[in-house]
Amino acid sequence: MKIFITGGTGFVGKALASALVRSGHEASILTRTGKRESPGISWIEGDPTQKGKWQEAVKEHGVIINLAGASIFTRWTEEAKKIIRESRILTTRHLLEAMDGGKGKTLFSTSAIGYYGFHGDEDLTEDSPPGGDFLALLARDWEAEAKEAEKKGCRVVLTRFGIVLGEKGGALGQMIPLFKKYVGGPLGSGKQWFSWIHIEDLTRAFLFLLDRPEISGPVNFTAPNPVRNKELAQWLGRILGRPAFLPAPGFMLRLVLGEFGSILLEGQRVLPQKLVQAGFQFNYPEIDRALRQVIRGTGG
Repeated sequence: MKIFITGGTGFVGKALASALVRSGHEASILTRTGKRESPGISWIEGDPTQKGKWQEAVKEHGVIINLAGASIFTRWTEEAKKIIRESRILTTRHLLEAMDGGKGKTLFSTSAIGYYGFHGDEDLTEDSPPGGDFLALLARDWEAEAKEAEKKGCRVVLTRFGIVLGEKGGALGQMIPLFKKYVGGPLGSGKQWFSWIHIEDLTRAFLFLLDRPEISGPVNFTAPNPVRNKELAQWLGRILGRPAFLPAPGFMLRLVLGEFGSILLEGQRVLPQKLVQAGFQFNYPEIDRALRQVIRGTGG
């Protein structure tokens, strides 16, 4: 199967493209920086936030995976919010314009569990309503843009990512060095929920859904056992042999990061209802096993 990927040079994109190629698929990655050398991967130069010749290549692919979007890990000024929003909305809009019809095609459009907003200890599934904060409204609008492809006869899967754990980036890429320097710990009270997924299970979930055309709409990409932020810190400290009792004060996170700091101090208890009901088996359902694998891979 020929698969077109935006955002394929990032942490998730690299792992997913490699997994697709190993499974016998052909992957084409859109990149702003030109061709690279990767076995089994074709490189297409272009900026997904701008119309261009790259759009012609989209028509040749039966599956489109949209992972593109500016990082949210920054202080949210009005300008930053505009960049975060436009990078997602415009990319999705240009992909849909490029699709030559849609019948028989599949669009995997990335979203995030931020869609749900903040609900304390409430269990959240794909049927839960959206929240009202910036990330929730962004995810809602991003998904609405992607769902326009259904009018072309396209199957649309909205992959709502939790926090992705892996060896070569993601949240742990920031956290592990702090713990190794004895300055790791929970964020704020540590009571907020941390809904996560191991990178290997994330790529396996994509492959799983490729073979199940009957599944569409939102799908939570999270492990079945979310943990509180404090428990995550305790496991990290235990595995690394470091203390985990130095919390990052909530007021300091808000002071330094503004609105984004508040996001880190809240959380969602998100469950992968659709994947579980469809029979998907997680290799890393528990946080301790996932962390041990990642830390072994990083030489920790």
